[in-house]
Amino acid sequence: MPDDGGLAKLEAKMKAVVAQAKQAVQPALLKQADIMAGDMRRFAETSRDTGALIDSIAVTAGGEQTPPYSQPGGSMTVPDTAVAITVGNTEVRYAHLVEYGTSKMKAEPYFWPAYRLDKKKSRTAIKRAIGNAVKANWGSE
Repeated sequence: MPDDGGLAKLEAKMKAVVAQAKQAVQPALLKQADIMAGDMRRFAETSRDTGALIDSIAVTAGGEQTPPYSQPGGSMTVPDTAVAITVGNTEVRYAHLVEYGTSKMKAEPYFWPAYRLDKKKSRTAIKRAIGNAVKANWGSE
């Protein structure tokens, strides 16, 4: 076998670090999604009637299925390196009407304002978790 100058070893190390970083980022993704979903619930209080809309705000981890009829997009499988925050279910199918309003009612946004509020902090925390995982696992054998 010809000498590749350590390229195979480096490639194996890179694959291992990527796998470890994917695993290490899941708790950060879930934590940030929970914070964002909490803000969505808080912002949705202004539109509270029965509380069903607020109760339908769900965080779905990677590899899991989102609730049927949830917004945006309905039921789907969340990719392994992602988290989905959805609103709605089989009972609550009007989440978009509250968010954007109708010709008979004004909009009472809760989803996108919470997203915009938390986006920068969430992105920073997730990047930090990935960076820490890479640093922690780069030197290990």
